[in-house]
Amino acid sequence: MDARGLVRPGLEAMQGYAAIEPIEVLEQRAGKRVVKLDGNENPYACSPKVYGALAEYPYYHIYPDPAQAVLRQALEEYTGVSREHIVCGNGSDELIDLVLRLFLRRGDEVISCPPTFGMYPFCTEICGGRLVNVPREGDFAIDVAAIERALTTQTKVILIASPNNPTGNTVSEQQVKQLVDTGRIVVVDEAYFEFSNTTLATLVPQHANLIVLRTFSKWAGLAGLRIGYGICPIEIANLLMKIKPPYNVNVAAEAAALASLADLDYLRANVAKIIAERERLLRSLKELEWLAPHPSQANFVLCSISCASDNRDESPARVVCNRLAQEAIFVRYYHSPRLENCLRISVGRPEDTDALMAALRGMSWVSRGVT
Repeated sequence: MDARGLVRPGLEAMQGYAAIEPIEVLEQRAGKRVVKLDGNENPYACSPKVYGALAEYPYYHIYPDPAQAVLRQALEEYTGVSREHIVCGNGSDELIDLVLRLFLRRGDEVISCPPTFGMYPFCTEICGGRLVNVPREGDFAIDVAAIERALTTQTKVILIASPNNPTGNTVSEQQVKQLVDTGRIVVVDEAYFEFSNTTLATLVPQHANLIVLRTFSKWAGLAGLRIGYGICPIEIANLLMKIKPPYNVNVAAEAAALASLADLDYLRANVAKIIAERERLLRSLKELEWLAPHPSQANFVLCSISCASDNRDESPARVVCNRLAQEAIFVRYYHSPRLENCLRISVGRPEDTDALMAALRGMSWVSRGVT
């Protein structure tokens, strides 16, 4: 029997998500400690209270609360939005998937604004939708007028990241209100909110079609435990609670999230260190004439490469990425037309920035080919 004949049409041919490699794989390959600046992870890890909470939790043999009552209450206090608006998920990735499952019929359209987060096309395709790309402007701002022109009767959802990954810029409240006025479901992905202190969460109770997504992966250092949440209109929150897997947030992730919310001073101090290091990284990158970093309100910097490559088969950015990897420094390269000459560099500790800059300054072949 060939099971492929039973696969839903379209899924067999789809491309999987290009995920980054874990640190243990990178270190095994490099044979030494690596500088990992490719995943936008928190270089200061999680709160010390998380380790204690996980060690002391007594009920790993019991299923988690499907109603997420304790965590939703804690998030009400953190967000300032009533818990009835909040739904927790196995990372905000799951919530993207759940929202699209809730609203899409086969062939319905989802608008995305590339370059942006790769999970948007991934989830749209899995949910049977059709992705409509409305490219960002030259400064990576969203083009609201172009989005409005792209709307059809099949358009159900508009996905916007703020700050945007990988460009680091935010959207304005006015822009989002314009999108909300289109009558489509507008999802604002605030995965990097804590590094920008710019949020639209307080607008959610005022609009029946606005959803804000967040995660504990970045600011709280819980990327490996997969915990995120959505702030939704109550009617949508109730529907998401109905269609989600009943035990979608495991007890370890919930315990870690609660411990994080009980240690905000520690985590906010780490966020402040990351923001300060981001600004130092920006200044350092600007010192090299062949680099052009873009302003960022996240925990990463997108940097354009303007030099000739010594490898005719690869873009300069790809060559730089590979040379850094040879020195056990890993940054993110995107094989896409708009980002072909860009690298996304996560903000690390000061010593990580120092190692990165030393490696970049040591690329003598670049200085001979600056364009």
